Amino acid sequence: MVTFLCIIILLLIGIISFQYQFNRSRSKNLKYIQRRLNEIISNPTNQKLLLFTDDKELISILVEVNHLLDVHQKALAQYMNTETSMKRMISNISHDLKTPLTVILGYMEMIQLDSNMSHEELTVFQSKVYNKTMVVKELIHKFFDLAKLESGDNDISITSVHMNEICRKNILEYYDVLTVKGFSVQIDIPDSPIHALGNAEALDRILNNLISNAIQHGGDGKMIGITLRNDNEYVHVDVWDKGKGIKELHKNQVFERLYTLEDSRNKSYQGSGLGLTITKRLVEKLGGTILLSSKPWEKTVFSFTLKRINY
Repeated sequence: MVTFLCIIILLLIGIISFQYQFNRSRSKNLKYIQRRLNEIISNPTNQKLLLFTDDKELISILVEVNHLLDVHQKALAQYMNTETSMKRMISNISHDLKTPLTVILGYMEMIQLDSNMSHEELTVFQSKVYNKTMVVKELIHKFFDLAKLESGDNDISITSVHMNEICRKNILEYYDVLTVKGFSVQIDIPDSPIHALGNAEALDRILNNLISNAIQHGGDGKMIGITLRNDNEYVHVDVWDKGKGIKELHKNQVFERLYTLEDSRNKSYQGSGLGLTITKRLVEKLGGTILLSSKPWEKTVFSFTLKRINY
C-alpha cells in the first residue's frame, strides 16, 4: 500500500514538474512573441514571427499572427504608396493649374496696360485667354471626376450595351483628326452583334480617352486601330497604335494618378496624366479589367475586357 502511494506521489510530482516546465516554456515563448511583435510594428519590415515549438495551440496563434502581419504590412505599403501618390498629385495639380493661369494673367495684364491695342489684337488675346480658361476648366473637371470615382460617389448603371455601335461611333468621331494628321486606320469590328454588360456613357469616355491617348503618344507611327472580339464569356476591345510605345519600366505606372511620361510635359504632348487613371477606374466600375502591352514601333495595345451577354 505504501509502495502504491509512493508511485502515485511520484507520478503527481512528475505531472506537476512537466506542467511547470511547459508553462514556463509557454510563458517564455509568449514574452518572445510580444517582444518581436513590438519590434516588427515599431520598425516596419516584411519580417514574420518565427518560433520553434511543439505547442500546437501556440503554432495556431503564430499562423494567425503572421497572417495579420501580412495584412498590416500590405495596408501600410498601400498607405505609403497612396501618400506618395497624393503628394505627387498635389505637386502636379499645382503645376498644371499654375501654367495656364500664369498665361491668362499675362494676357490680361497686356490687355489692361495697352490702351491703344487694336480690335484685331484684342480679339486674338481674348481668344487665347478663353482657350487657356477652357484648359483649366477641363482639368478641374477631370480632378472632380476622379475624386468621385475613387470615393464611390459616382454610381454607374450597368445595362446591356451594343459594343459594335459604341466602338464604331467612337473611332469615326476621330475621322477628321486622323485624316488631317495622315494616320492609317484599321477597324476590325465584326458585323454580328456583340453585347456586353456596361454603360454607354462610361464606354464613350473610356474609348475617347484610349483613342486620344493613342493619337497623342503613338502618333509617330502614323497608324491606329480598334479591334472588337469576344469569346464565350467576355468581350474584348483593343485600341492600338504603332508608335514609340511604352517602356517596360513605365508599364505598371501609366494608370497611376497624374503619372505622365517624360515627353508629356512638352508642347506636343500636353496632358494632365489623369485620362488613363479615369479610364481604369471606369473599366473597374463596369466590372471589367484593362491591360497594356507594348513593343516600341511594333504595337502598343490598351485592351479592356467586359462580361459578355449572350442572346
